[in-house]
Amino acid sequence: MPIIYLSPSTQENNYYVNGGTEEEYMNLLADKMVPYLDASGIRYVRNTPSMTAASSIAASNAGNYDLHLALHSNAAPIYGSARGSIAFYYPGSAQGKRAAQIIADGLKAIYPLPDLVRAEATTAIGEVRRTRAPSVLLELAFHDNAADAQWIKDNLDA
Repeated sequence: MPIIYLSPSTQENNYYVNGGTEEEYMNLLADKMVPYLDASGIRYVRNTPSMTAASSIAASNAGNYDLHLALHSNAAPIYGSARGSIAFYYPGSAQGKRAAQIIADGLKAIYPLPDLVRAEATTAIGEVRRTRAPSVLLELAFHDNAADAQWIKDNLDA
């Protein structure tokens, strides 16, 4: 059976425009994922809010995982100016790219602006670049955009 390292954001100081934090809502999302993982027979290990990105990477690398999945929400360089979701993967990782594309395709079915959802390669993000397992860092919409922040809050179950 597959096993993933589930890494919801530990960024407690990234505030949603409509209240709450990235850490709070990405941990709520991970909570919502757990019953589906259990029902699918997918085993998982999960970081904790007291961890950092570096300690989450170290914990992931200490295990033998089929996927490292980091859950984040995004912020635009110009506050509130962007929308959409990006599933980042490491270039050259066929398994990471496949996972990112599956996640992006699933999000396109529920996000109100599906043309703004994509999978994209990156070497700039530690949880993509520094993990041994194939990895995806999901930037699930923009928490500094009122419509996106509300969409996240209203669609955790979806």
